[in-house]
Amino acid sequence: MSNESSEGMPGQPDRSPEDPTGSRASRRVTHDMKHATVVIFGASGDLCQRKLMPALYTLCQEGFLPEDFAIVGVARSQKSDEVFREEMRAAVQEHGRLGLDEQTWSRFGSRLHYRSGDLADPASYERLREAIDEVEGERRSESVRLYYLAIPPSWFPVTLQNLSTSGLSTKEHADRVRVVVEKPFGEDLESAAVLNRQVHEAFEERQVFRIDHYLGKETVQNILVFRLANGIFEPLWNRRYVDHVQITVAETIGVESRGAYFDKAGIMRDIVQNHMLQLLCLVGMEVPARFTAEHVRNEKVKVLMSLSPMREEDVKTSVARGQYAEGEVDGQRVPAYRYEPSVDARSSTETFVALRAFVDNWRWAGVPFYLRAGKRMCARTTEITISFKKPPLALFKLAHESLPDPNVLIMQIQPEEGISLRVGSKRPGSRFAIDPVELAFNYATSFGDAPPEAYERLLIDAINGDSTLFAREDEVEYAWRFISPIHEFWRTTEHCPVHPYWAGSWGPDAADRIINRDGRAWRNEGPGKTAGTDH
Repeated sequence: MSNESSEGMPGQPDRSPEDPTGSRASRRVTHDMKHATVVIFGASGDLCQRKLMPALYTLCQEGFLPEDFAIVGVARSQKSDEVFREEMRAAVQEHGRLGLDEQTWSRFGSRLHYRSGDLADPASYERLREAIDEVEGERRSESVRLYYLAIPPSWFPVTLQNLSTSGLSTKEHADRVRVVVEKPFGEDLESAAVLNRQVHEAFEERQVFRIDHYLGKETVQNILVFRLANGIFEPLWNRRYVDHVQITVAETIGVESRGAYFDKAGIMRDIVQNHMLQLLCLVGMEVPARFTAEHVRNEKVKVLMSLSPMREEDVKTSVARGQYAEGEVDGQRVPAYRYEPSVDARSSTETFVALRAFVDNWRWAGVPFYLRAGKRMCARTTEITISFKKPPLALFKLAHESLPDPNVLIMQIQPEEGISLRVGSKRPGSRFAIDPVELAFNYATSFGDAPPEAYERLLIDAINGDSTLFAREDEVEYAWRFISPIHEFWRTTEHCPVHPYWAGSWGPDAADRIINRDGRAWRNEGPGKTAGTDH
């Protein structure tokens, strides 16, 4: 368990009950933090160029970085500071949310530094130490330092070990030295536990920030605000009023350039174990005693501990996996998964999974949580749907040819972020007919600006030492305790087939059978509404 105090970590901004996640203005660095150094391992990689550097630049542009900061990129290739700055300028120009401002870039670009090195070579870390000492100068003893491991998981162990042996992790200054670890956090329970031990050899738990970019999205953060800052919803957020919950992560893209990685991981490891279970935790968690990292993460862990374990029979009846076949997505013909680059032509890796889960606690007993994630689906959407129970008395049954639809709360996370509530209303006219209508808001139209990128929020939180939106070690391991038995049953039983589904559909029929068996249906509302077909 984390050893953070209930008062939060040093440098962590206070939150009031009226603003539990902190407004955009309150996310500025704390007044006593004047110096910060961000070290990015893997600075030549796609993550750095598409996400990290544009996010750091935007934070600088909006005044969220400390007045004195430095960014040191580390990668194997040889290049000068000037070449690195030009590459990062192009990355910001292409991927930055607010575009490139010359005055801001002049300040930001001058703070960029680069050091080449082999992550397996201890000498590289000695040279890195010299570079950090050089850019920090006299502020070395008071600067916050953030190491970001934007590298493949296979490089985590040796990098962590060298950070420790070189003294760069400096546990004696745990209040101002931190490390950000990208997913995946292991590939099963055993490997996740090993990774946690390796991390702790270099860093204390309070120094570790396991990042899941989904938790930086505005709508995800707004789940708790929506529940806890509005008195009309939390009293309904339980088994008495909620019929079921659906969480969908659907992508129209295939595996693109990630074929080699994805073919070993599958969508259960790539999306369900982290993104989707995090969303489930935020929907299902109890109200924390206080809004601190410790209290919030305690409640999330309780949800994972309460997930009903998957037995072999549950896997057979409540889990369906699929793999996309050739089809049409957005008007383009796309190949089957097995014909994607770097994918085994005989692969049985799942590109789709659907499952029914139960949270066995007082609040949610008997309420099914239906989760599904898939690639090459007919629409790109990530959403959480809370379906409420129907009224106990059908007062309008005689006057209306069919019963009104149940109320549904929809939290749209992407591609557009917003929340809508579907209610029944009488259609205008002399005929008594009840139609569903939506009360909705969209972040971009309601607040005048597009929401910030997830990495912007998460990076400034890590710099500030606020771990609320990051996974804790026990959180990761309890998630794997739920997922790993499913993989084990898939590996050892012949009764869990991989169902083909057409690219451009909503997945295989086997997924529909899981939810239809309970008298419910998936919320398939996108460009296409045709269910997938096993074939």
